[in-house]
Amino acid sequence: MSDAAPAARGALRILAHLGAARGPVAAGQLASATGLPRASVYRLLGVLEQEGFVLRFPEAHRWGIGIAAFELAGGYHRQAPLTRLGRPIVEALVDRVGENAHLAALHGRDVLYLIEERAPRRRALVTDVGVRLPAHVTASGLAQLAALPRAQVRALFPDAAAFAQRGTGGPRSSADLRRVLAAAAARGWAVEDGEVTEGVASVAVAVRDHAGWPVAALAVTFERGQEAPEDRADLAAVVAEHAALLARRLGA
Repeated sequence: MSDAAPAARGALRILAHLGAARGPVAAGQLASATGLPRASVYRLLGVLEQEGFVLRFPEAHRWGIGIAAFELAGGYHRQAPLTRLGRPIVEALVDRVGENAHLAALHGRDVLYLIEERAPRRRALVTDVGVRLPAHVTASGLAQLAALPRAQVRALFPDAAAFAQRGTGGPRSSADLRRVLAAAAARGWAVEDGEVTEGVASVAVAVRDHAGWPVAALAVTFERGQEAPEDRADLAAVVAEHAALLARRLGA
């Protein structure tokens, strides 16, 4: 067992580096990147090639990801870990705060609602599972946009035509969006206040992966009269606790 563990760690380092690379990689580069002896790299690559996890490009003297590794990625998506791991956390959040809560993921300039949990005696909302809404008018979307590099946000919202409106609120220009995202980043959470549904507000926190990239956002929605503005930071702190728990379960 003690001999197998270092070999397994070495193989995983190789796969991780190949998975992050832009193209096939030379064995020497793999040795430098992983800190493994070149002989060990070649030995592990031979085993991984036999099992289909890496491919050898003999003319280029390089190695790339194989079909077995690709199938693992497909299995990850089929098993839907975000919704499977997220549902009990969203349910626990609803139980704790007594308000509706949801989990939504960024898809282009929209957010897609993956989980929606209703609190007792709270009204139904438009944010049901499978619904898409413009990201820049929702707390869930703004929380994720605030966690993205500025260049990517500019690419998503290159001009005024990108700011499709729902209702009368939300940023209407790149400058407006930058101000809203800067405020959300400084607070650590985003807010929506009647932009989607009149009289309804939300606070949301991004769920980040191991690289700090937003994979979703966790949000609580409430009647505007239910929470005073000064109480929203306390509510957001509870949302942040649950978002951090989901991030840890996802491997962050």
